[in-house]
Amino acid sequence: MSLSFKPSPEQLKAQKVYKEMGLSDDEFAMIEKIIGRLPNYTEIGLFSVMWSEHCSYKNSKPVLSKFPTTGEKVLQGPGEGAGIVDIGDGQAVVFKIESHNHPSAIEPYQGAATGVGGIIRDVFSMGARPVALLNSLRFGELDSPRVRYLFKEVVAGIAGYGNCIGIPTVGGEVQFDSSYEGNPLVNAMCVGLIDHKDIKKGQAHGVGNTVMYVGAKTGRDGIHGATFASEELTDQSEAKRPAVQVGDPFMEKLLLEACLELVQSDALVGIQDMGAAGLTSSSAEMASKAGSGIEMNLDLVPQRETGMTAYEMMLSESQERMLIVVKKGREQEIVDLFSKYGLEAVSIGKVTDDKMLRLTHQGEVVAELPVDALAEDAPVYHKPSREPEYFREFQAMENEIPAVEDYKETLVKLLQQPTIASKEYVYDQYDYMVRTNTVVAPGSDAAVIRIRGTRKGLAMTTDCNSRYMYLDPETGGKIAVAEAARNIVCSGGEPLAITDNLNFGNPEKPEIFWQIEKAADGISEACRTLNTPVIGGNVSLYNETNGTAIYPTPVIGMVGLLEDIDNVTTQAFKAAGDLIYLVGETKDEFGGSELQKMTYGKIFGKAPELDLAKEEKAQAQILKAIRSGLVASAHDVAEGGLAVAAAESLIGSKGLGADVKVTGNTTSALFSESQSRFLLSVKNENQEAFESLVDAALIGKVTDAPVLNISNEEGLLLSEQVEVFEQAWKGAIPCLLK
Repeated sequence: MSLSFKPSPEQLKAQKVYKEMGLSDDEFAMIEKIIGRLPNYTEIGLFSVMWSEHCSYKNSKPVLSKFPTTGEKVLQGPGEGAGIVDIGDGQAVVFKIESHNHPSAIEPYQGAATGVGGIIRDVFSMGARPVALLNSLRFGELDSPRVRYLFKEVVAGIAGYGNCIGIPTVGGEVQFDSSYEGNPLVNAMCVGLIDHKDIKKGQAHGVGNTVMYVGAKTGRDGIHGATFASEELTDQSEAKRPAVQVGDPFMEKLLLEACLELVQSDALVGIQDMGAAGLTSSSAEMASKAGSGIEMNLDLVPQRETGMTAYEMMLSESQERMLIVVKKGREQEIVDLFSKYGLEAVSIGKVTDDKMLRLTHQGEVVAELPVDALAEDAPVYHKPSREPEYFREFQAMENEIPAVEDYKETLVKLLQQPTIASKEYVYDQYDYMVRTNTVVAPGSDAAVIRIRGTRKGLAMTTDCNSRYMYLDPETGGKIAVAEAARNIVCSGGEPLAITDNLNFGNPEKPEIFWQIEKAADGISEACRTLNTPVIGGNVSLYNETNGTAIYPTPVIGMVGLLEDIDNVTTQAFKAAGDLIYLVGETKDEFGGSELQKMTYGKIFGKAPELDLAKEEKAQAQILKAIRSGLVASAHDVAEGGLAVAAAESLIGSKGLGADVKVTGNTTSALFSESQSRFLLSVKNENQEAFESLVDAALIGKVTDAPVLNISNEEGLLLSEQVEVFEQAWKGAIPCLLK
């Protein structure tokens, strides 16, 4: 909202202009009390972005406090640009996930591209070199022309930015459901590597030290982006198109290299990305975290457009910019360093000792506010919470087994469901081999990259089944963490920690807030049991369109460590004659399953149960067997059940087939989505050693004829060429996009 006429402090109050910026009457009264006078237009702008949910977490802080955030390997938990975990030998992994949902709904290409750019800056602002990108995407159903447009543009935006900057996009997930029709989710994750000695923080220490602005010039893009992200989308949201920033990956590549050189300099005191709320959040947060103040002369800010007001400069979310604090007297070194990369580094202010953010523009003080009031002391709300009626109805239902007439036809149709089908259309647009460290490319359970100069590797994944979350948010939260860990373990990695992206509807609705609380309870319990602390993340609320919320979608980004890259395991069967094992118990569980959705066109009932003790035991056994060299392939049994997992294990196996025998209810044995299950293959000569380590049922063997045969006690249930399954699986999304 750029006003040519600026209301006076008295008019601001009388006309309640602050409400258009997302502040309530009570919040305006609090501000008046804190500063002991009426705020002016620029000051109320600063408060409106800093007190938005996107920057302050005012509605979610009570929930976030439930998460376990410490551990023996955690070097940096929540509160900085990204979290950091020790991986031995003086090295650490740095990672974080962030959302760019609302901008991507309005302007999908730039919304997704700048989401990638922002998360990369969060990682290199810690002093780390970004080594991999992942994402987690949600869209409506692909039979809608608008959804097809959003899907194509978002994927192109992610590819465009990541490929240009030269960081491989190695993994992620894409799911489709009508609840995301008007409000897609675009969550981007970045993983970086750092030596312990290079870790930097976003803090403004040292009175008299110089505050410098580095990177691209400031324009009018992204003004009020943080506020826009903290309200529901409506039919009017299209008018907010100017709030979407425009990214320049080539500029960011220069900024990245300059900043990585900068962190080697002892002139640097603190560094922070200008992300949501731009100059406002970076300056106020850096000062607040250090217990200091900051004074800035906005006339000195590099500007891309003429006549920018203090309000516009402070609230702009132009991309590819960092705020740094350097030791007084060493500014020229920094200017010289950045000029080598063709970038500007400009002194715009200094660190003070009065805990105030003081801004001057054209010779007058235009804002003077306590930094703690803007940052740490934003209001915190304990929202009312109420169990929804639908949850009670679903919990009262029996587990209903869908009727299946033809098992082969059902399996083919499941493989064509967009959430299960091959995502090659997506990852073929990503450069996932750039920098040549990618060991496991997209398409297996988790991506793996090698750590150069060592035997080690990093496994990484993003996971969340939002249908289970909707049916039962607490159980769904546990499953999201457990599934991420399963993917890491199936790749040969030991889960280290998580970053989460909590995507929910409007927290002011008690039923939505209940979903948020319950999901956090489930995530917390699973993180404690599986020893994967939460080292950072992002909250994205108000994901609603015209009053209808998305499914609760707390995406879990997880990273694991491989001590030896030779332990890398993938999901494809490896050789004829290998034995096929199923770990875990299959029950009649179809609530939220692909088969239920395909059969009835909706989901209902109970989510699958999860016993975290059993989950932990199975993961530990399998990881030990993989590290002992006893496992040829590993795949978690997820959407679509055992039949889908078997087909997926054959699709990449280069001409192999499988004979599998199941017991119990046939539909459940083939398509139930019971948790804590794994499909493993083991060489014949390792049978005894494997069975002594892992509690597993031998269900079949890999064959040299490319056919999948599944039978039970009564005889053959289905038999089909692997090629038929592969064509159905690979062709589904391209076909829907035509």
